[in-house]
Amino acid sequence: MSTISPPDYVSDPALADHAAHLRELIATSSHIVAFTGAGISAESGIPTYRGSGGLWSKYEPDKYASIQHFNIDPTYYWNFFRDIRFSTITDAKPNAGHFALAELERQGKLKSVITQNIDGLHGEAGSVNILELHGNTRRYYCLDCGKNYTIFEVAEMLEQQNPVRCAACQGIVRPATVMFGETLPEDIMPQASKESHDCDLMIVVGSSLVVYPAAEFPYYAKSTGAKLAIINVDPTPLDSMADMCTHSPAANLLAMAVWEG
Repeated sequence: MSTISPPDYVSDPALADHAAHLRELIATSSHIVAFTGAGISAESGIPTYRGSGGLWSKYEPDKYASIQHFNIDPTYYWNFFRDIRFSTITDAKPNAGHFALAELERQGKLKSVITQNIDGLHGEAGSVNILELHGNTRRYYCLDCGKNYTIFEVAEMLEQQNPVRCAACQGIVRPATVMFGETLPEDIMPQASKESHDCDLMIVVGSSLVVYPAAEFPYYAKSTGAKLAIINVDPTPLDSMADMCTHSPAANLLAMAVWEG
């Protein structure tokens, strides 16, 4: 398999020391796991949920991201999908950070990506072993018969009726994501726990590490002897435990660590 080439990135001298440190951690590790959050996708134009300018500051999460409200009035979600979600997801492209993680997997160093993100950009970049804790907003299914739909199919269906109804049985169609009020997928959580236990380096990318139980995985990895690298714009509760930590965007730094030196 050929080497994955990154898109354009900036080789920033201000990040050189951190990139060199991360490169050293990667070189001395054989079972790397990445734990990614909204920060890595923000560099692809997908807004974060929390913080200044996040979606939570503009839209009511208890309505468009809640299973309780979806069951009462799914049109609120589908209005949000039409106005915001569809174009945001389909216009976004993987950035150099996504490609760098895919390249580490191609090299056999990175064993899995545990992600809180629902945008599917890791898969678009070429990563294969992806554990999606919160599902994937590019996929949809009927609540009644289980028929699957793509994001493009439901966008076309939404032009005809809101809420979107299944072409096979007229049941309500929903996103294949974990909404507020739902538990994390039972098949994914044990895999993520095992990967956290088995890794010798966990690289946290773009996560505030405040959403539990997902944020337990980096702590678990560190407590079982793994090295911990954190790349996040804002401080996290685990910064003091990290072997390498920087409060900066991730894409350029990851690309420098993987393709330079």
